[in-house]
Amino acid sequence: MELFERSATEIAKLVATGAATAREVTQSVITRMDAVNPALNAVVARNDDEALQAADAVDRARAAGDPLGPMAGVPVTTKENVDQTGFATTNGLRLQKDLIASSDNPVVASLRRAGAVIVGRTNTPAFSLRWFTRNSLHGHTKNPHNAAITPGGSSGGAAAATAAGIGAMGHGTDIGGSIRYPAYACGLQGIRPTLGRVAARNASAPDRHIGAQLMAVSGPHARSVADLRQALTVMAQPDVQDPWHMPAPMTGAEYPRRAALCVAPEGLNTHPLVEQSLREAAARLTDAGWEVTEVDSPPFRAPARLQAQLWLAEMERGAKTMFAQEADPDALHVLAEMHKITALPDMNQVLDALQARLGFLRDWEMFLAQYPVLICPVSAEPPFPDLLDLADFPRCLEAQLTQVGLPLMGLPGMSVFTGFAEGEAGHTPMGAQLIGGRYREDILLDAAEAIEQRSPKIAVVTPA
Repeated sequence: MELFERSATEIAKLVATGAATAREVTQSVITRMDAVNPALNAVVARNDDEALQAADAVDRARAAGDPLGPMAGVPVTTKENVDQTGFATTNGLRLQKDLIASSDNPVVASLRRAGAVIVGRTNTPAFSLRWFTRNSLHGHTKNPHNAAITPGGSSGGAAAATAAGIGAMGHGTDIGGSIRYPAYACGLQGIRPTLGRVAARNASAPDRHIGAQLMAVSGPHARSVADLRQALTVMAQPDVQDPWHMPAPMTGAEYPRRAALCVAPEGLNTHPLVEQSLREAAARLTDAGWEVTEVDSPPFRAPARLQAQLWLAEMERGAKTMFAQEADPDALHVLAEMHKITALPDMNQVLDALQARLGFLRDWEMFLAQYPVLICPVSAEPPFPDLLDLADFPRCLEAQLTQVGLPLMGLPGMSVFTGFAEGEAGHTPMGAQLIGGRYREDILLDAAEAIEQRSPKIAVVTPA
């Protein structure tokens, strides 16, 4: 097995024991990036020299007998919507191609302190707005499994890179599915943490309005659940720059091994292949000793509507002029479609949405106290044909009900890989979504490990 194919936990062990140097690992990933990134356009800003220097620093520390961080020598990527010193925080925008960060976002700083080696910056759609990854600045990112399907969005570059072996872990962000959906589309494990679990702040920009403050989080993509657990622990280090950060323990109290299965939340028209994946995940949990009961879920539709309203309110105040100036046709199309479906809220509607959020969160927490895990669709459909939202946005939005509905409550959710199927656009990864209570990512990871042990192994994929 090549070094770029190794998991994060394997690489950390190889480097710590001297079986491989951090430079050797980093060079292997750089060579892999040379080979596959031209076909994917996943990494859009490289830093080969800086990465090798960081790897050399790890090797010097080991040679001197200094303590190594838990991800020492592990190659990772960061998404272009978080600050990284010396690089542009473009968020997929030509308007921000020269917005060079002078400091690291806390999540980037945490990765560096853990010894991770950042090998590149990954693509995102303009404004990080879509479940597809294309923009007028860097172009189109492709799915390494099948170029006919989306790599997901907005962290499509992160997922495509990780799936193809450009790094053992990819940093992503999620306000409406942008970690969970790319993990699903690219056949990975990916977790959206609880609001406040991972500290974040971009000093290059003003603070965001209340909608994003309540819903946007950073989290990892990886090719194994063990890597996901390790990366999340590293990302969750405290930072006083983020007043939302909560230093909650990574492992909570004992819990009953009970899960709920909901195949079609609130009448969602779930595709047969998706239902098959959900039932496979449930059967694998049952085989691991969990009790799984098929029940109705708490609400998704009303939270999804309010989430979209809060999004639109923020865009109208903070980004309306930027949308016009950027003139990215994909972003303008998506914004116009959102306005058709959800009217711009007035002040009272925003206040009502914030009030209603409390009730929805209460409903969900009471449900998750009874069933610590909910198994439900990541999407009602297998990964979409690429750029489908430009032809049929309402179809995409309806399929993504669980992606959009969850963030309003700030709850954690993850996409767990279950295998492959032959969908509308050909060979496609499949998976299931797991949802848990606040700050109980440990329960989701435990359940995901049980499913992973009974599912096909995730291997690095080479694009055709």
